[in-house]
Amino acid sequence: MVENKKRILILGGGFAGIECTRKLESYFIHDVNIQITLVSEDNFFLFTPMLPQVASGMIETRHIITPIRTLFVKTEFYESKIKNIDPYGKIVTLEGTSERRGISLEYDFLVLALGSQANFFGIDKMEERAYSMKTLNDAVVLRNRVIDMLEQAENEDDPILKKSLLTFVIVGAGFAGVETAGELIDFVLDARKHYPHITREDIRVIILEAVSFILPGFNEGLAKFALKKLTQRGIEVKLNTKLSSFSGTEVIIEDITTSMKNLVNQPNIGAIQTRTLIWTAGVTPVDTIKKSVFKTKGGIIVNEFLEVPDFPGVFAVGDCCTLINPKTQKPYPGTAQNAQEEGKLVAYNLRALIKKEQKKKFGYSSRGQMAVIGKRAAIATLFGIHLHGIVAWWVWRTIYLSKIPRFDKRFRILLDWIIDLFFDRDIARLKVLRREAPKDYRELDEVDDVW
Repeated sequence: MVENKKRILILGGGFAGIECTRKLESYFIHDVNIQITLVSEDNFFLFTPMLPQVASGMIETRHIITPIRTLFVKTEFYESKIKNIDPYGKIVTLEGTSERRGISLEYDFLVLALGSQANFFGIDKMEERAYSMKTLNDAVVLRNRVIDMLEQAENEDDPILKKSLLTFVIVGAGFAGVETAGELIDFVLDARKHYPHITREDIRVIILEAVSFILPGFNEGLAKFALKKLTQRGIEVKLNTKLSSFSGTEVIIEDITTSMKNLVNQPNIGAIQTRTLIWTAGVTPVDTIKKSVFKTKGGIIVNEFLEVPDFPGVFAVGDCCTLINPKTQKPYPGTAQNAQEEGKLVAYNLRALIKKEQKKKFGYSSRGQMAVIGKRAAIATLFGIHLHGIVAWWVWRTIYLSKIPRFDKRFRILLDWIIDLFFDRDIARLKVLRREAPKDYRELDEVDDVW
């Protein structure tokens, strides 16, 4: 019986990885011949759609995370970074720490759900100077930065420097950029009452977008409504505007429309004085995938079964993979609902492989899209129905609250929202340091069960 045991290894604890693991457990919960192992860099599942609300202080940090170990019964879990993936030898090597040496895990089936990282498009030193919105640490660091800028600006006598401290530039007008801008302007304006020397005119929140519209993929009418609302609330949205560089104190921008019309002449260049740049403009595969042997084109190339063609039994899901939608001839979008559906399909196909049954092809149509654009304002498209304003805002909260994995977390978030209606947001700044560079430690000679 032990000799026939099948080992399924899932790498990544995001939407796709968690959903795949949950489905696999439902299939094999009582099957002792199936071993399920999940590896994640963090020991929690992060509900990323609510990251902007953590950055603005509306929701407490721990309320949008769920410990992975509380979600599963059968699955063996490892908290570790991935050092190397060897699909030929069917071995994944995990990095070690100062307390534990690295180990290697063997597998029969592999699911790659490692997500993505910010894509800075090769702009010089952008990664070290800009703030991202991909992880929980990013949200906490950004919140601290905003409060720090308020503290410094309150006691600054130089009006030019004060203005630059209170100017926040967001690159990218997708979901993350728009929702971050909405939460940021709410937080800064609410906090202003505690800073008597800061006026509304001192504060600027600017969105830079290289194309001529915001929220790509959204209904055009709703996107225009969102743009109007953002502008009404004092957020400057600069469309057809490309960021050229950021020195740490100044953003250099280029008007794409002008540069296209005047191909011979110099493009129209502008500058924005700011100390805080938030990058939400694009994603790219994580370094582990980039360094691997898998073929990539925006993500790992997979077939209609979400299987890597050159390596049978290896699947890729979520932001980790690239699959063309035959209806649109474009890649499936990197949304949470799409990642979850891919996770479910891969679990089904793994079961089919083990049971020697027919695999299913991936085919999924979005149920809808939603985006919050500020206090009691949102836009939503659900099953072809377009909503905006306070109704869409209520729908957004209801649906996303229902998707939080555990009831206790849902209840805590609901309390946070209720408290936000009656009380001011906390402006205490927690001095959280950025992560140190990882150290490498040698592997164990054998695969040991360290838990």
